[in-house]
Parts: sequence; C-alpha cells; structure tokens
Amino acid sequence: MSKEYEFTRIIKENEGVIFKITTIYTNNYEDQKDLYQEIVYQLWKSYDSFKGDSKISTWMYRVGLNTAITRLKKEKRRGNQIEMYDVIMRQTEQHDTEFEERLKKLYAHIHDLNELDKGLILLLLEGKKYEEIAVITGLSPSNVGTRISRIKQKLKTQIVKK
Repeated sequence: MSKEYEFTRIIKENEGVIFKITTIYTNNYEDQKDLYQEIVYQLWKSYDSFKGDSKISTWMYRVGLNTAITRLKKEKRRGNQIEMYDVIMRQTEQHDTEFEERLKKLYAHIHDLNELDKGLILLLLEGKKYEEIAVITGLSPSNVGTRISRIKQKLKTQIVKK
C-alpha cells in the first residue's frame, strides 16, 4: 500500500475526530472547512513522524488540537469573531427545539472557554479517559482531572445563571 493511500484511509476512518475539533474551534461553516483542511495538511506533514506509540486517534487529536489552537491565536490577533449557532444547528440532525436551545447554550459556554479548556471538554465529551487526554494534551492525568472538574463546575455555574 502506498503512503498516500494509507493516509487517506486513516483520515476517512477517523474524520469524526477532525470534524469534532473543527466544530468546537470555529464559528461558521467556511472557517470549519478551512480548519479541516489545515488539520489534514498538518497531519500529512507529521504523518512520517507518527511512530505508532499511541492510538492513531490520539495522534490525530494532538495534531488537530494544536492546529486549532494555533489558528485561534492568530485569529484573536486579527479580532475575528462570528456566531457559532448557525454551524451547530446546520449539523444537528434533531429538530427538537428544547434540545437545540440546550445545545446552543452548551456550545456558547464551551466557546467562551480558553483554548486548552475547550480541547479538554471536547475530549471528555468524546468519551476519552483522563489518561488518554493526558497523552493528547501533555498534561498529567491528575492535572487533567483537576482541570476537567473545574471546567464542569464553571459550565454548570454559567448555564444555571442564564
């Protein structure tokens, strides 16, 4: 199998990882498409350095989150902010208005988190264990647990306030 074929197969099998990162770290569909392409490009650039020491999804999360955070920092310097609600609703298959409102609130509060906290909550929502989140982020498992506990409390407090 060629390197290109293998890489394409991996991307297709794990595109949900990239999609979730782009949903959390962008505000509109165009930015989401751009970030998706940027993440795939960074994955391709670093593909030869992937040694298989971790799961492929762990490596993809690490590269994807780093790419998204770097891009977000560049955008913040430019001051580019747009509503995220349209992206969420375009990709939500359910049309239950109560569910949509709750999802809108949750994503709005997640969007307000700092870059690292967004990544941590994304990985938690993805069902990752603290140990895997630690590998992806470079934090210790206990630090991950502490941070996630604080993020949950912060989100709970903010959602109850509104």
